[in-house]
Amino acid sequence: MSGQARIRRGAQPRHKRPTAARRGAAAANARARKMTGKALATIPVPAEQLLRLGQKLAWLAAGVAAIGGLFYLGLPQMAGTEAGELVGKAGFAVKRVEIQGIHHMDRLPVYSVALDQTSTAMPLLDLGEIRRKLLQFGWVADARVSRRLPDTLVVDVVERQPAAIWQYQGKLSLIDKDGVVLQSVDPHAMPDLPVVVGPGANSQATQLSALIDAAPRLKPMLAGATWVGMRRWDIRFQSGETLSLPEGDDAARTAYTKFDRMDQAARLLGQGFVHFDMRIPGKFVVRVSKEPGHEVTDPSTVPPPAPAGTDAI
Repeated sequence: MSGQARIRRGAQPRHKRPTAARRGAAAANARARKMTGKALATIPVPAEQLLRLGQKLAWLAAGVAAIGGLFYLGLPQMAGTEAGELVGKAGFAVKRVEIQGIHHMDRLPVYSVALDQTSTAMPLLDLGEIRRKLLQFGWVADARVSRRLPDTLVVDVVERQPAAIWQYQGKLSLIDKDGVVLQSVDPHAMPDLPVVVGPGANSQATQLSALIDAAPRLKPMLAGATWVGMRRWDIRFQSGETLSLPEGDDAARTAYTKFDRMDQAARLLGQGFVHFDMRIPGKFVVRVSKEPGHEVTDPSTVPPPAPAGTDAI
């Protein structure tokens, strides 16, 4: 045996051949790098400038996040409130409320709403909230609120106009032409307005107004109207008569104007009649009192007999 030791070198490691999937991924990465390089090459901006732009965008994002955190904590609002109070202390605070456009409603509730503020400093007044509260009053159709520097709050109110008195469930309420309830009415101090009676009569005030306007000559003679069965009107005159009109706006208007012409030709009102019925097309039914020429009792307490083929009132 030889005295020289034989040393065997280790075999070189065998490299595994890449699979088809790995080869495809490598090729795709190479193509992407190549396309990216071409795209960057076409941008007429140096790489250093792009880097600075990216840094600025990062700082901008951080600033937006910081501002959002401050708003979440309410710090800007607090600073704004303090600044508003300082402006108020400098003389720009509400010392006078000027109300315009009010002719019927009480002014005191308007003053109360205008002055019910957490701060009287002019910059801190919530004009939209004041307007929203004013619109909750029945009399107020619209309202405009503005500041007049240095110390005046101006409230311009657009009032609804009273059109009738609504009698329902033993209560009297003043309503406008749209049926909006304005305020309660004292029975001992009734305004000179027509009285509409019955459930839902207030919601028909617009239709009744159009009906009455169709015969203006009769308007001074009206005492009121009753919304019967949620479908038609009974018109009451100051001389004591009641006129029953048919259902439907057009039919009622036609009958009402026809009655106006008949009254002009034959003078029907104030002659002792109790009830006129025009519910049946082509027919005019009249009920007379037992004693013509005497005072006529309230016809609403004595329902007249209905003509054949019609419903009783």
